[in-house]
Amino acid sequence: MKKYLFFLSVVIIMVSCLTPQTADQIIESAIKHAGGEHYNHKKISFEFRGKTYVSCRQDGMYALKRITEDSTETVDILSNDGFKRIVDGQMVVLADSLKTKYSNSVNSVHYFAYLPHGLTGSAVNKELLGEVKIKDQVYYKIKVWFNEQGGGEDFEDVFVYWIGKENHQVDYLAYEFHVNEGGMRFREAYNRREIGGIQFADYNNYQPKSNSASLLGLDSLFQQNNLKLLSKIELENVQVEATSDCKW
Repeated sequence: MKKYLFFLSVVIIMVSCLTPQTADQIIESAIKHAGGEHYNHKKISFEFRGKTYVSCRQDGMYALKRITEDSTETVDILSNDGFKRIVDGQMVVLADSLKTKYSNSVNSVHYFAYLPHGLTGSAVNKELLGEVKIKDQVYYKIKVWFNEQGGGEDFEDVFVYWIGKENHQVDYLAYEFHVNEGGMRFREAYNRREIGGIQFADYNNYQPKSNSASLLGLDSLFQQNNLKLLSKIELENVQVEATSDCKW
């Protein structure tokens, strides 16, 4: 009986190892390795291109802040309650079109800063496209897109993530966007570091040299040196601290 149970357990382990992972499982593993529960009850702040960004998440509640200081102090806050702008301590009344524009701008920077956190939810669709090799490393190639309901103003944007089969890290990502005449970008992670139990990375930001490029083929163009470096996405002065209050 003991021999039978031992044999059965070995078979189960072998089958589980051979069973292909789904896109959901791969992304869940990537989130776990990048920080997992460390994102909850945390206040995260960083500087990006002259502005200060602060976020807070607490059991489904969130607040995303951007602070711009020049001749005045402008604070943009996107939360479960919507969007608001405060200039020199005074609330500013905005048209809905401007609220949408500023909300998207604030959300975009925070979204990319915390990847792969945020790649879950009922509005997120995922498809495992297969495995590819980039710079001698094997990656799961996953396509991500969003439902119109709950997918935000830019729900039509499509993303591709390359998640390391061994390290579970998002080392590369690409996306196709439609605002400002549209386009495609490919990002290569570097300077990965862990702060407060959460992984952060900077990125080389590329675009294809040819207008005929396809989103799903950007990894091949990257390896062929057929992408043009546009900019560097660098987060400075990253800080993580525990908090129990996400109300601003």
